[in-house]
Amino acid sequence: MEHIAVYLRDIFFNGRGGQLVIKYGGIQKFLYFNKGDLIFAKTNKPGERLGEILFKLGKISEEVFSKIDQFIEPRQNLGKVLLKKGLISERNLSDGLLYQFREITLSLFPVFNAEFIFQDKKGFSDEDLNLKITTPYLIEDGIRVMNFHPSIKSFLKDKVIVPGGKNFLNHLTEEERQLLIKFKISQTPTELATVLNIDTDFYWKSLYLAYCLNLLSFQGEEAIREERKGKEPPVAETSGSLDDVIEMKEKLPSMNYYQILNVQKGASDDEVKKAYFHLARKFHPDRFERSLWTEHRQAIDEVFDQITKAYRTLSKPEDRTAYDQKIAAGGTKEEEKDVGKKAEIRFRQAKTLFNQGRFEEAVIFLEECLKYNKNKANYYLLAAMCEAKIPSFYKKAEQDFLKTQELEPWNAEAFIGLGILYKQEGLITKATRQFQKAVEIDAGHAIARKELGLLEKGQKKTGLKGILSMNIFGPKKK
Repeated sequence: MEHIAVYLRDIFFNGRGGQLVIKYGGIQKFLYFNKGDLIFAKTNKPGERLGEILFKLGKISEEVFSKIDQFIEPRQNLGKVLLKKGLISERNLSDGLLYQFREITLSLFPVFNAEFIFQDKKGFSDEDLNLKITTPYLIEDGIRVMNFHPSIKSFLKDKVIVPGGKNFLNHLTEEERQLLIKFKISQTPTELATVLNIDTDFYWKSLYLAYCLNLLSFQGEEAIREERKGKEPPVAETSGSLDDVIEMKEKLPSMNYYQILNVQKGASDDEVKKAYFHLARKFHPDRFERSLWTEHRQAIDEVFDQITKAYRTLSKPEDRTAYDQKIAAGGTKEEEKDVGKKAEIRFRQAKTLFNQGRFEEAVIFLEECLKYNKNKANYYLLAAMCEAKIPSFYKKAEQDFLKTQELEPWNAEAFIGLGILYKQEGLITKATRQFQKAVEIDAGHAIARKELGLLEKGQKKTGLKGILSMNIFGPKKK
């Protein structure tokens, strides 16, 4: 199958370097890889060019952006020209480039009619910028945000599934992992689908994700898989594993300081110190590359901060005694308070970014909020409103609107937001139902009544302007 995820799988797990050229509908994209990871990308697609990205992210001023054509020089990288002229900092340029690389790649996932050409080139590097995005994270994010396409089923349905590697197993949800366990030897996906009561789109997308992360393979590919085993990047003792960081971060809210350091409650000072230094070698921020994506860098900092805080508390007799007393009295809530505080800070930052129209950045902060607290309707609602402004995130926006409705069935704004999204996508029947529910909840809601009236009269109004004026943070229970 000619699809970006299949190419990324091959490039990463074979450690290939070179240029991948993608052409479709007048669009041309160029992705550059070194040892399997993405190190550079460029495109002629409007909205994804570097100048536009830097302006959208607030990395360059409106004045600089208005004169961007003046800074384009033959055989010169625009970013380097801006850097040389002092119009952008090196850090802001790096952040903008990484964001651009990600956008150029992720927008390829809904495309199933492109032409792909890969040209091997050994030792290809990104010159001075030393930027890199780990390819499996692109695979996971791209497949999750894209809609199901029939080509995926056609590609997988008659293959005989065999186990693959396990390096990226923690990229799957628990439901996706359980799905892989259900496969029997010499069974095809079509055969398993006939005995499972499961959403069809979820089923085929989950298998495709697992395949592209090399967690499963096909009969006949065993020799290739065995060859690739030694090429999956090992975790070097002197460098950090991002997978371990993410796994640790997800566990932090439910762990006390002893569990964080992985020591018994009666551990000696030497044992506490030994445990701390072991974790420091594994999770210290200096052991990770500076060019990591923003949310990954934040996760690293958070994990190491909690490890350090645990060590400082347990290594001081008086602090440790006080901490033990809190646990004995029914458990300490200190970590929960810290988590809640961080979530609210991220939420306020996300609201500010939303009001500035910086929706992609707001989504990053809101994903962080939801990792801290998965039961806050306000977090899901604002995430859905941001995602509804990003075409590649429409499916995720729908899911988050629905989650808001589940948590707060009395919140009319959640139904209005989803109704506007459905209407924008031309799903008029679904949109009408959402507006009707909103009116049932709040008969006097002006936006709900207006939108419902427009649909009943057969009028069509595009866009999401109406939702921007809603009071989403103070719904009243009916």
